[in-house]
Amino acid sequence: MNGVGFIGAVIIGVLAGWIAEKVMGRDHGLLTNLVVGLVGALIGAFLASMFNIHFFGFVGSLLVSTLGAIVLLWLLGLFGGRRV
Repeated sequence: MNGVGFIGAVIIGVLAGWIAEKVMGRDHGLLTNLVVGLVGALIGAFLASMFNIHFFGFVGSLLVSTLGAIVLLWLLGLFGGRRV
């Protein structure tokens, strides 16, 4: 997450996890949303770098993290059922 700091990263992680939860029709708690959002940020950043997409600031990081979190929940649902 480019230049948002630790607190910003936590806020983005929670928001990204929450948005992904709503998009994918899941029901998680705050801590799970944070973990999904932070792992989603790593996945999203990896995918963005693969496709040479640049993102900056809070909004760019939130968008990339949310997309990564959606991919994570989709993969978990595909391979592990709907546990998460």
